Parts: sequence; structure tokens; C-alpha cells
Amino acid sequence: MITSFYFSYSGIYRKYIDIFGKYVDMEHIYFFDGDQKKISWIIENSQTRSEESRIHAEYFYDKVTTEQSKYIALHVGIFWSIGKFIIKNGDIVKVMLDLKSMFDRLVKNKSTDDVFIERRMRFIDQIIQQRNLDVRYQMIEPVQNQANRLLLSKN
Repeated sequence: MITSFYFSYSGIYRKYIDIFGKYVDMEHIYFFDGDQKKISWIIENSQTRSEESRIHAEYFYDKVTTEQSKYIALHVGIFWSIGKFIIKNGDIVKVMLDLKSMFDRLVKNKSTDDVFIERRMRFIDQIIQQRNLDVRYQMIEPVQNQANRLLLSKN
């Protein structure tokens, strides 16, 4: 039996039929991190786990704050995951946040005076709306952020 996909745009979640013929929600867990030199992210679901890290573009390298870098990682990682067909239209994405100010901005919709962050948020919101993603934010402790170890690696 070949696994097939069922797309329901009228429903809340995109579901697929697994090899046992059972419908399963496509849910992803997304960890991300950033510092002044690098960004990293990990996205996993019931079938795959992808880990990525990138050195900042010259324009941002050593010029952004840690918080700004985390917004870049959030934006770039989700965009990358869509481009790699990991995240698809209508998927659930659980975004793990280890920074209280990000939680306040994303969940409580508190604005910030940082123009750079507000610009990133427009891009992030645009991706979420265009792809009809069900994004759920969860606060975690910094030691629980799995993407942090990718920042510390030499690669």
C-alpha cells in the first residue's frame, strides 16, 4: 500500500493517511536560536528531524542583538522548512520560545520599539497567513532549547 495524502482546506488541519490507513495530524516542533554570529533551528515531526545552522549574512554578522538574531532564526528557519517541503500549508507548528520578550511579542502581541524586530514580525506573520499555518507558541527554559547546541558547534 502506498501512503497517500488527503488535503482538507475546509478543515483546520492538513491530515495524511499513514501506512495503516489512519489519519494523522501533521504537527511540527520548532526550536530555534541565534547570537551575533549564527542562527540555528531544529524542526521535527513524527517522521523527520532536520537540524540546520547558518552564519549570519555579512549585513547582520556582529551587528544584531541576540534577540534580533532569534527573530531572524525564526523567520529563516520556517521559510527554509517550507522550501524543503517539511512544513506544508495548514500544518501545525509548535514554536518553542526561550526568551520572555519574544513570548510577550508573539503571544500577547506586545509591540516593541525595535524597528528591526517589527519588520521581521511582518515577514513572519505574512508566511503564517499565506501558508495557513496553525502556529502555537510555548515558553521553555533556555536549557531546553535544542537549537542552542548547534550555535555552540564549530560547523
